Amino acid sequence: MKRKTGLENGAVPDEAPPPSGLEESAPHFTGHRERLRERFRNAGGEALPDYELLELVLFRAVARADVKPLAKRLIERFGSFAEVVAASPARLAEVKGVGEAIITEFKLIGASVERVTRGQMRARPVLSSWSAVIAHCRASMAFVDHEQFRILH
Repeated sequence: MKRKTGLENGAVPDEAPPPSGLEESAPHFTGHRERLRERFRNAGGEALPDYELLELVLFRAVARADVKPLAKRLIERFGSFAEVVAASPARLAEVKGVGEAIITEFKLIGASVERVTRGQMRARPVLSSWSAVIAHCRASMAFVDHEQFRILH
């Protein structure tokens, strides 16, 4: 008679030794967050694809989980980092895994970008050229999900 061990159906005990001849190795994602942060520190944001930049933001809102699949779903749904950050809270909430903490992080980034842009525009003549008008409109309205009417003078 076979003794029941509770390990039927392929279960492995928590402290099972590694199979003979194989060394114990950490999963591929161990240290991923720190490696990604290090790449950002060394090479800057331009060196990272949009989904990895989103991962860095998601690390702040999601303490201990693999956020890469969520970052890729967000890019797939909205198209780019900028469009994710600019998406409305209601549209963001439609994505599985996105809650209030994540929405708050994205809206914080959006507000920060607007404030930095406004600060830069105050430091120089705002609409001294056609390219300045385009840059202003792009920074303030590019990814809003509703039509806006503005009068520039």
